[in-house]
Formats: sequence, structure tokens, C-alpha cells
Amino acid sequence: MTEIKQTAFCNHCKCEVKGNFCPNCGNPRKLKRINSQYILSEIASVFNFHKGILYTIRELLLRPGKSIQSFIHEDRKRLVKPIIFILICSLTYTLCQQYFQFEDGYIKANGLEESATSKILEWIQKNYGYANILMAVFIAFWIKILFRKHNYNFFEVLILLCFVMGIAMLIYSVFGIFESISHLKVLPFGSFIGFIYLSWAIGQFFDKSKKLNYFKAFLSYILGMLTAIILTIATGILIDLLIKR
Repeated sequence: MTEIKQTAFCNHCKCEVKGNFCPNCGNPRKLKRINSQYILSEIASVFNFHKGILYTIRELLLRPGKSIQSFIHEDRKRLVKPIIFILICSLTYTLCQQYFQFEDGYIKANGLEESATSKILEWIQKNYGYANILMAVFIAFWIKILFRKHNYNFFEVLILLCFVMGIAMLIYSVFGIFESISHLKVLPFGSFIGFIYLSWAIGQFFDKSKKLNYFKAFLSYILGMLTAIILTIATGILIDLLIKR
């Protein structure tokens, strides 16, 4: 009796599969079951030094401009995806801040007790790692204005900021941990180092040979943060006025 083989189709693109992998999209015919070995391999892939977060951190510390330009124009597989990268860095900062109990001191809500503004600023202070992602939108706006002669769109600038602001969060984390352990007030110095890195990295991305670019990068960051704070306070005041009506 002739054995009838059942035709297999790819779960992803529904193309007929005869081997172990789909000839159309490359998806495996059958996914392996998730177990401890799968979890360990996923963790290892994230921290892989060649194409993982450690490699990304090294490249962004040594040659941020060139590495990010390469990601945008040439190869998007060498570095960790920018959104994932800044989320990991922000989570790292938030966990370090909550565990070691160091105060960032960037945003205070003194004199605004029991107001919507104070509650918003308090949330930003306690979740600065995630709030920093929102600030990137305003910083990108000013970068687009001050570097308008360069042919990069708004979303490409956001990619730049995801990478460099992620590194800045790691710098703040290191200094915050050291301050908590040593009881020395070094976090303000860490903030200064973070600002210097951001200015250097952004300026290098656009044109490292022009010294003015580093000042424009620093100015973009400061203006972006001020814009975010002003809009935050204005939003809080508006909410308070609507509540009192």
C-alpha cells in the first residue's frame, strides 16, 4: 500500500514546506519547544559581545557617530535595535536607582504640593529612565532645527538619540551606584560626563570635524529638556484649572 504524505505549510507565510525550513521566508517547519535551554540562549544572544548589547555599548563609547551612521545607511544587524537598547538601558537605570536609592536631582517639585504638576514631576523623578525616552522627542525636534542642513529625517534623529541617551543612562547608573556605595556626591559629576558624552556623540554623528556641532548638540539637549519641562508644567497647570472649575 502506498503511503500518503501530508503536505506541510509554513505557519508564517503559508508556503508549502518540504524540508526543515520554508523556502520562501526561511521560517523553521516546526518551532522548538520553549525550555530552559531556549531561555539561556535568548539571554546569551542579548549579551553576545559580537552582536549583542556589550558590543553595542563598546561601539557607542568608542565611535558613536560612525557606528550609528553605519546602522542607518549600511548594516542594521551589528548593533542591538535602538528601541530595545534604550529600553534595556532605561530599565537598568530605574532598577539601579530604586535598589541603591540614589537621587538624580534633575527635577524637583518644591512648592507645588498637591497639584497635578507636582504629581507629574514626581513621576518623572521616580521614573527618569522612562521619562528620558519621552524627552528624546523634544530633543530630536531641536536637533532637527539646529542641524537642518543635514539630510536626516526626524525618525533617524530619534534612532541617534535612542543609542546615545541609552549610553548616558548607563553612565548615570554607574555614578549613582558608586555614590550610593561610597557616600561621595559624585552623581553631579556623572551628569556632567553624561552631557559631555551626548554633545560629543551627537556632534560626531553629524560632522566630527566641525567644533560648532558639539556646541549645537549640547544646546539641542538643553533646549529639548527645557521644552519638555515647560510643557509638563503647563499641562499640570491646565489640569489643575480644569479640576477647579
